[in-house]
Amino acid sequence: MACGWPGGAVQPESWAAITTADSAKAALTNRIRKECRAMRSPGEAKRAERSEPSRASKSTPEDGDARKSTLSPGTLVVVSTPIGNLDDFTGRAVDCLIDAAVVACEDTRVTAKLLSAYSIHTPMVAYHEHNAARVRPQLIERLKQGQIVALVSDAGTPLISDPGYKLVEAAIAENIPVTAAPGASALLTALVLSGLPSDKFLFAGFLPPKGPARRTEIRALSSVPATLIFYEAPQRITKVLADLLSVLGPRPAAVARELTKRFEEVRRGTLDILAAHYEAADQPKGEIVILVGPPGTGRDSGQMTDRDIDSALEKALATNSVREAASIVAAETGLPRRTVYARALKLRGNPDEV
Repeated sequence: MACGWPGGAVQPESWAAITTADSAKAALTNRIRKECRAMRSPGEAKRAERSEPSRASKSTPEDGDARKSTLSPGTLVVVSTPIGNLDDFTGRAVDCLIDAAVVACEDTRVTAKLLSAYSIHTPMVAYHEHNAARVRPQLIERLKQGQIVALVSDAGTPLISDPGYKLVEAAIAENIPVTAAPGASALLTALVLSGLPSDKFLFAGFLPPKGPARRTEIRALSSVPATLIFYEAPQRITKVLADLLSVLGPRPAAVARELTKRFEEVRRGTLDILAAHYEAADQPKGEIVILVGPPGTGRDSGQMTDRDIDSALEKALATNSVREAASIVAAETGLPRRTVYARALKLRGNPDEV
């Protein structure tokens, strides 16, 4: 599912109360388009008027906004959908779904409610990880025939933690035009709210569900000089934060959930503080994004003395091998692992093994 949450994710709560308001949403669609036109400069307005002759919309006939599709025949368009707040859906995204011959979606039940909210009557076809190999060739054939295909996920931007990239890859291989109607993204929303460095970041999706494999992957990411971003399920957050702390040390971090919804929450602090909080608190609800600062941003990491490093190593060596302890402290301090490993061997009385 995209921006995602895993397949079968709960439909954004804010959609439910809006799905019966077809006429209101048709009016809102019309208003969004008019407001966008009002923002154009006189020159842009003239160019748009020449390039947008009227046409009959597949949306409600009373929406009063006839226009020509800006999509070329046979285009695959990747359309972002709201992650919680229906008002985040863009006017261009609405137009793309109206213009499409078919909407490829993870769960037709979820997407049907979104389409209904905007009085969009475009047919849907299920496209998810369980049927992608079978449905993908069918979608490619539609595109070759000149049909416009829109790809959406249950919530957010397609291709983020879903099989959509394989459809895009296949379309590119066939020289089929691909474009996007960008919009909501849980990972980017969480990043800008986290207070962590945003100039470099790495999205790592979901960590493995089993502890040993999870810690191995965290170690592999420990030296990446960027903010790390993960998606996680509520029932695993306590164990995941504990593993992040054990491998990375008390780096600054943030936990974001229910983004753009009524009970949106972003909790910030070092990993030890966040791990302790969720260990004591009730299991959180909603989709979760975990963000961890890059190496060297841990507590007072820039002012650590040799004694501080040795103290950290002694603590890590109490429960880990020399190699593992060096990796943990190097990840926490941002120091070269080789340097930390040499100090760890010295503490263990084996300086000649460097």
